[in-house]
Amino acid sequence: MADRTLTRDRVLAGALALADEIGVEAFTMRRLAAALGTKPMSIYYHVPGKEEILDGIIDLVFGEIEAPPTSLPWTEAMRRRCRSAREVLRRHPWAPPLMESRTSPGPLSLAHHDAVIRCLREGGLSWQMTAHAYATLDAFVYGFALQEAALPFGGGEELGDLASELTEALPTDRYPHFVAFTVEHVLQPGYRFADSFDVGLDLILAGLSSRARDDSPPGRVAGGQRPRAGGQSDASATTKPSRGD
Repeated sequence: MADRTLTRDRVLAGALALADEIGVEAFTMRRLAAALGTKPMSIYYHVPGKEEILDGIIDLVFGEIEAPPTSLPWTEAMRRRCRSAREVLRRHPWAPPLMESRTSPGPLSLAHHDAVIRCLREGGLSWQMTAHAYATLDAFVYGFALQEAALPFGGGEELGDLASELTEALPTDRYPHFVAFTVEHVLQPGYRFADSFDVGLDLILAGLSSRARDDSPPGRVAGGQRPRAGGQSDASATTKPSRGD
């Protein structure tokens, strides 16, 4: 008999919380049932199996990521979206390998992808540049999230202690540049690995923006605006270029 207290939404919410707690490798329907205080067969009444559970919780993760705001230039809109994605993936460190692997994407996943493509296209990017920009930005965001989740330290004193132990154990004459980098940069006050995210994102957006301008067909600029007489676009007459332009 089905557990009448369960709903599909409750099952997926419980599954998301369990994945955050134990990861997807250890995730089983039996452990999910225990977390929900029910039996596995009651879960199957709402969701057919583990793959459908994974489809559902990845859809929820996509739903947490802010879509690119339509009111901003495409570089600023994508900066907002990428920062949001990184924060979401920090909450769900198991998710990056699964984000683009699902063969049955849900409505939240599809809506997010559609919003990103719309942002890039309305920014004046060709279909080819849209594909390059989307792939490059997500490779950076997902890769950074994986690297950040795998670091053996959290920061602050913990990082300093680990770095000190590491440099003391290494022969300086064999690895002089690694040791110097650790001592002169990593061990300095204020160092945070996380700071590299914004630097990398700015560099990628600047490069994509430059490439998009080079690839723009005559009569169109890669900012979604047509140029005015003399080569100046409507947007450039009234707004400043964004940091990524």
